Amino acid sequence: MDCKEFERLIPDFMGKKMDHYTMKSFMGHLDRCADCREELIIQFLVTEGIQRLEDGNVFDLQKELDLRLEEAKRGIRFRGRILQVVFAMQILAVSLMAGIAVWILL
Repeated sequence: MDCKEFERLIPDFMGKKMDHYTMKSFMGHLDRCADCREELIIQFLVTEGIQRLEDGNVFDLQKELDLRLEEAKRGIRFRGRILQVVFAMQILAVSLMAGIAVWILL
């Protein structure tokens, strides 16, 4: 993922509208690119800050952003584990079907 694509995806991140693979790529780029991390912080602070000011709520936006980033990382790890289990089950099913086919043919 490049910086331009990252910036284009920031609203999707803030709106929690990313699929697993996009989120994984987004978070990977975020870990490597200080400029994009800064851009995410700025956009988050501006977008969420304006909304909170309009609502009259008390807020700690940096903490909220940190929590959202940690939530995204947990989601990536969880979905990755699910995909590994699904892949293992597919391998088991194919192996079982191949075993049954060989047994029938013998």
